[in-house]
Amino acid sequence: MFKTLIILYFYFKTKYFNKFSNRSALLNWQDKKVEGFLNKILKKSKYYNAKFKGLNLADWKDFPTIDKKELMENFDNLNTVNISKKEAFEFALNCEKTRNFKPEINNITIGLSSGTSGNRGLFLVSRFEQCRWVGMILAKMLPYSILKKHKIAFFLRANSNLYENVKSRNIDFEYFDMINSIDENLKKLDNFKPTIIAAPPSMLKIIAKNISNLNINPVKIISAAEVLEDIDKKYLEKTFNQTIHQIYQATEGFLACTCKYGNLHFNEDIVAIQKEYIGENKFIPIITDFKRTSEPIIRYRLNDIITESPKTCPCGSKHLLIKKIEGRCDDIFYLESNNGNSLVSIFPDFISRAVIFASDIIEEYKIIQISKDEIQVYIDKMSEFNKVKDSLTKLFHKLNCKIPNIIELSILSTDNSKKFKRIESKING
Repeated sequence: MFKTLIILYFYFKTKYFNKFSNRSALLNWQDKKVEGFLNKILKKSKYYNAKFKGLNLADWKDFPTIDKKELMENFDNLNTVNISKKEAFEFALNCEKTRNFKPEINNITIGLSSGTSGNRGLFLVSRFEQCRWVGMILAKMLPYSILKKHKIAFFLRANSNLYENVKSRNIDFEYFDMINSIDENLKKLDNFKPTIIAAPPSMLKIIAKNISNLNINPVKIISAAEVLEDIDKKYLEKTFNQTIHQIYQATEGFLACTCKYGNLHFNEDIVAIQKEYIGENKFIPIITDFKRTSEPIIRYRLNDIITESPKTCPCGSKHLLIKKIEGRCDDIFYLESNNGNSLVSIFPDFISRAVIFASDIIEEYKIIQISKDEIQVYIDKMSEFNKVKDSLTKLFHKLNCKIPNIIELSILSTDNSKKFKRIESKING
């Protein structure tokens, strides 16, 4: 009962309160929240207390940043619930091995990231934090009131108590383990008859391709866990005949989600965002989660590339609007300049656009940089390879790069246990 009350409290608070007339009001409110949070949390985290010792909390936006490597190296003293990295890793790995994600350590849920950036991260979430997360995500993502019936089908590579807490009298939540066979999951989905499907875009495409054999009619489709590329979004929206919504979440927190118009906003009622610009309208987010206490995330530099939107959203939210999540910094391509004196960085979005503009009949593709001299290309329409090669060559020429060998791949190996990335560099990170 107490858990339900917490969830409902944060549901209604998120849905109906903390609305701002302009962005300045939001940022001023946020600034006070972060200062209050830091005043309390620094006393509980030995690592942060030492790192920020002597600094004025009012200057928190200028505090030194941390990244995943630094967080994991200092995990034992950074978290506030006295759980060691060794203990947490062993526990979480055992949960994944047994596929039993219900156990906790001292009422703390422990999970592992999928490790797309090369090294796996840990996340710790208390029971109170779980309830708050459930209330907030339901407020932001349910297509209609929490008091009505919902059936949520949730596809992911690992389950968590965090997700299981979504279950309630009105919400029937079913976890679909992506380690299971596709046929098994599709049959289960058909029997479940969900009103909402949340899954990585790679899984949503599988469902879409089998939709004629499924007797389901979901009212909302949510993409999560992988970057939703424009080519996939277009296909999914056409197949499901509805807007595809998104959740941008990582071990670092519930970072962003779409509004009712399908536009992606940072959740600035939970996390403060600073921008490290790396190009026109492109930045790396530095986040401070001013709600999370068991594993504080303060001035954390993500490894993602965000393209911001200059537009105003018709939903009226003053939260920062995202045009595109491009992917990892590790997947920026680097080619030698024509003069050989430097490297030219090429954002994943540029590569994707070169492929899409080359041909309008390509539905599946993957571009991999093997070395500074070799790029591998997989496309589902083999006859279009020369068009793609020419488009990439023109892009590299325009950016004053030495043209690498562009090699055609006839088979794309897939691993359903890992996140799918269309643009991938094997030489970074």
